[in-house]
Amino acid sequence: MTSPNKGPWLTIVGVQEAGAEALGARARAAIEAADIIFGGPRHLELVGAGARGRPWPMPFSIEPVLETRGQNVVALASGDPFSHGAGRVLSQALTPGEWVSLPAPSTFSLAANALGWPLEETICRALHAAPFETIRDEASTGARLILLMRDGAAVHTLARQLASWQVTAAMTVLERLDGPAERITPYAATEAYQAPVAVALQILAADASSRAAGRPERAYAHDGQITKAPIRALTLAALAPRRDELLWDLGAGSGSISVEWCRLGGRAIAVESQAPRARNIAANIASFGLGARMVLEEGDHQALLATLPHPDAVFVGGGFSETLFALLRKHAKGARLVVNAVTLETESLLVRLAQDEGRLLRVELSEAAPLGTMRGWKATRPVTQWITQL
Repeated sequence: MTSPNKGPWLTIVGVQEAGAEALGARARAAIEAADIIFGGPRHLELVGAGARGRPWPMPFSIEPVLETRGQNVVALASGDPFSHGAGRVLSQALTPGEWVSLPAPSTFSLAANALGWPLEETICRALHAAPFETIRDEASTGARLILLMRDGAAVHTLARQLASWQVTAAMTVLERLDGPAERITPYAATEAYQAPVAVALQILAADASSRAAGRPERAYAHDGQITKAPIRALTLAALAPRRDELLWDLGAGSGSISVEWCRLGGRAIAVESQAPRARNIAANIASFGLGARMVLEEGDHQALLATLPHPDAVFVGGGFSETLFALLRKHAKGARLVVNAVTLETESLLVRLAQDEGRLLRVELSEAAPLGTMRGWKATRPVTQWITQL
């Protein structure tokens, strides 16, 4: 990472509980030579920073580090600086020749080695700054998880959250790994735990749910305005989600299309003008732990289109019109478009537009339902689906 003329002025050093004695020769030399050492109070104490130490500001910011550019500076991070640490944000703000990183084992690596769990087969998540709902799907798969926790109290909150999800797991609490105060114990509700702390979960039983599109309507908060499960599965197939692609879900209703798009690895903006439905969308974002992937925009989608980041795909479940189509041609050019219609007026428009481009699919479903003392087929409203490229 060094430039040919001058070495980096910033060294990012990964530290664990064992302190400076466990660091490599390069890391110890960098700390000894530093004019200024940034880090959390615990890390500064572990390396004996003394008067050279500067605690990270709260809320966290790298601006004080950037202001020391050109001096001999060390920034301390937990374990591997590029595993949920400060390495990413520091490197993004600097040029490659300005910094070098000297990692220690991450907490994930230490925990996996302590438990004998293959790291490549273990789900690793940082929950010190993320809601517990972000692991809800993964906690229902029968998997192994290693979770970084904010503090000791969060361990108990996690246990209660798992119980509310009907997840039974063997919980192991790993405190202050790789240091003299290291402690690895089965979870106990009466125990007090000390940071830094991680939790290892071996899921034993769960109310498992598939990641496949077409979850039951009861899984969502909605007012009846929701794309039915079979239609939703067909719609997601037509939208063809790919990891990290962005979806515009216009007139989102309950946001179920956006939720399932995001559960498949994408990102979504759900636009809804009706306040009660927007509240349902917000509840579904929270329930599925999708706050980092799914955004609610409350308002008229035709007025908002120009303000939204360019999408990879667009879904319109209601309110499609020639005016909206013209706006999409302008603001979402190149994106995949899927429109579902249940009214004759919208279907007529789709039939006309499909004469020039795209393809049409008409879906008619029937479900067995009580009919007197027996059962018969109850038809749902037919849906006409138009799939095209903007």
